This record gives sequence, C-alpha cells and structure tokens, in this order.
Amino acid sequence: MAKAQGKRPNTAAVCEALAAPVAQRMGLYLWDVAFEKEGAGWYLRYYIDREGGVTIDECEAFSREVSDLLDEADPIDQSYTLEVGSPGVERKLTKDWHFQKYIGAQVHVRLIRPVEGERDFVGALSSYENGVVAVLLDDELEMTFSPGETAFVRLYEEF
Repeated sequence: MAKAQGKRPNTAAVCEALAAPVAQRMGLYLWDVAFEKEGAGWYLRYYIDREGGVTIDECEAFSREVSDLLDEADPIDQSYTLEVGSPGVERKLTKDWHFQKYIGAQVHVRLIRPVEGERDFVGALSSYENGVVAVLLDDELEMTFSPGETAFVRLYEEF
C-alpha cells in the first residue's frame, strides 16, 4: 500500500498535541507552542496559562510531565532545550481564539512595512475576522491590518 503524500505537521503542532491533555488535566490551557532556533541551539517553548495566571510550581510540574511524554514519543530529531513559562502580560496574539478572547482590549500592532511613516499602532482590538485585525485608535480612527502586514500583535499594557 502506498503511503499518502501530504504535508507533514510541523514540530510545534505535534508537540502541542502531545501536551494538550496534560494542560487540560492540570486545569491549564496552552497559549502557544514554539520550536525555534536561537544561535546554535533549538528551543521548544510551551506557554501555559489559566485564569489568574500560573505559578512557577505549575510551570515546573507541567515541564516534568511533558518532558516524559516527549522522551517517550521522540518527535524531535535534534537536541533542544525545553522551556515552560507564562505568555506574559504583553502576550502575542497568534491564534484565532486569542483575538476573539481579547476583543475590546488594548493591543500593540507592529507592521512589517511602515504606513505613512509609522510601524507601531496602539488601540482597542475592535474586530478580528479571517485573519484581518481591526484596531480603534485613540483618535477614533479604525485601521485594519491583514496577516501579511503585521510583524506581531500583542496585548498592550502601559507601565
């Protein structure tokens, strides 16, 4: 029987699927998973959260359980460093449900290329549909950004 030729799931998606039941059992949710090269090393980063935030003890317990699962499943060919942490106050919004959860919240949008000399916009996330982000700026002007235009969209906290 011939093997189906399809797109292989990316490493982060495979690792997310492995860890999702652990997060759920612990009363956490996976905010994001990233597998990235930095310098000479590779990092598998799990960002976990819960209403009210996570503790270092919860990060450590999640890390121990997921590490055992990763050792057993062995989904990554090269050596890597496992990191587990909170997505933070100014977390990146990357998934559809992230945007839906934070409609009305203040966000910082950084563009890949400037628009009228500006790359950074801060305002209230007014809508999100089919990847298009709409932000209501302080001067009541609403701007929309397509996925290909943005370097990132993060929650914004003024310190």
